[in-house]
Amino acid sequence: MNIHEYQAKEILAKYGVAVPRGQIAFTPTEAEEIAKEFLKEGGGAVCAVKAQIHAGGRGKAGGVKLAVTHQEAKKHASEILGKVLVTHQTGPQGKEVKKVLVEEGSKIEREFYLGVVLDRARQRVCMMASSEGGVEIEEVASKSPEKIFKQYIDPAVGLQPFQARNLAFALGLKKPLTGKAVKFMSALYNAFVSTDSSMAEINPLVVTADGDILALDAKISFDDNGLFRHKDIEEMRDLDEEDLKEVAASRFNLNYVSLDGSIGCMVNGAGLAMATMDIIKLYGGNPANFLDVGGGATREQVIVAFKLIMSDPNVKALLVNIFGGIMRCDIIAEGIVEAAKDVGINAPLVVRLQGTNVEKGREILKGSGLNVISAERMDEAAEKVVEAAKGV
Repeated sequence: MNIHEYQAKEILAKYGVAVPRGQIAFTPTEAEEIAKEFLKEGGGAVCAVKAQIHAGGRGKAGGVKLAVTHQEAKKHASEILGKVLVTHQTGPQGKEVKKVLVEEGSKIEREFYLGVVLDRARQRVCMMASSEGGVEIEEVASKSPEKIFKQYIDPAVGLQPFQARNLAFALGLKKPLTGKAVKFMSALYNAFVSTDSSMAEINPLVVTADGDILALDAKISFDDNGLFRHKDIEEMRDLDEEDLKEVAASRFNLNYVSLDGSIGCMVNGAGLAMATMDIIKLYGGNPANFLDVGGGATREQVIVAFKLIMSDPNVKALLVNIFGGIMRCDIIAEGIVEAAKDVGINAPLVVRLQGTNVEKGREILKGSGLNVISAERMDEAAEKVVEAAKGV
């Protein structure tokens, strides 16, 4: 689960991570009133008006503006609110801005990057730092990997002070700042672990003219499997920022991710789903979604799955690829028939069933009157569904 920048900063502040003062605004007038707290006429102060969407690259898209007067803050807010921001992470459709963060400005001397992620290969939490603050870390990794410094943290003992000092030294921080950097990194690590995060990113991490270290921007993603322990964080979920089909799927415990292809996929098991998408690509097609109905899906879940797929106007053909282990093939077949009656399947349908009750499942489909294209092998199913999609 992702949250907004202002929410991430609220959480980080609870764990002692230094963040600028700021408040959320939903209207230009609210933004002006908040700015009055941070700006003094003629005093040289500045504040930032920042679009709040679940995507990076907001500044480049015109979603972050600086103001030196409260009137200017109001003007910036009116320009940003309601605007559809298109960044490298939103896709061409962009995202509409419904709120802005009005934040006290800082006199920045240096910018850095600091992040905490899970390294599954090493089974360790990794804290990364780079002198290239304000730049997407993927770009740094591609062009200047030597500028990314890492410390792998043993979960039994947590982040050790010497590891934080190693990162501070690698960044070239002056000695008086080292202690502050160690405190900042320790607080960030504690926040990451305590909230069951999967990623925490501070970009940029800044050193101010006053010698403070602040999280000028913050992004946190959480492990959905741990949210039952954090009801307060779960309540921060902003459904307006998520794909409506993905939200609907989550209510029925279906794993659904929208993609930009034309072949709808319904598969049981994440591994088989990934393999199905790969083989569709191999035969020249593009999946419209990732959809794992799980090993023990009910007929109702199958019906919901079909509704989700058919709600995508880009879908030109469907592939059902089921291996019946725990999941029974006849349950899938019954769901297909019910879905056809309920929502209508107006696209070519390729079905590959193997495993438990496969013959019964095939009999149900055969007697349903549906125009089903049968396949026994995965490569056969992929070839047929790609050809069917081209023929529409």
